[in-house]
Amino acid sequence: MQIKTHHLANIKIAEVTSDEIIISKIDDALNLMADLYYQNYDSIILHEKNITSAFFDLKTGIAGEVLQKFSNYRMWLAIVGNFDAYQSKSFRDFVFESNKNKQINFVGSVEEALERLR
Repeated sequence: MQIKTHHLANIKIAEVTSDEIIISKIDDALNLMADLYYQNYDSIILHEKNITSAFFDLKTGIAGEVLQKFSNYRMWLAIVGNFDAYQSKSFRDFVFESNKNKQINFVGSVEEALERLR
């Protein structure tokens, strides 16, 4: 796992990348968030390829619980990926509502993630 640090004004953003799945269960997300929080990061960028496919199946409840943890701890999150592959109306609605809030974002590029987390 690699962490690339982005600085925007007074905001410290961790872009987390790996060749492997980083988030496979709820505790993985909580541990990552806590580790980065204690390193003084304000926001996190994750890539779709580093998150279990079960996250994107809303019936599993993983996405809802993970994003609730980020919301509770006031940690901003952007997930970078191509979300057109997910045809579920409930998932599309979930993405739309998350992006409206702006604390949790589903975006197509790192540049867009940085803009949303600014």
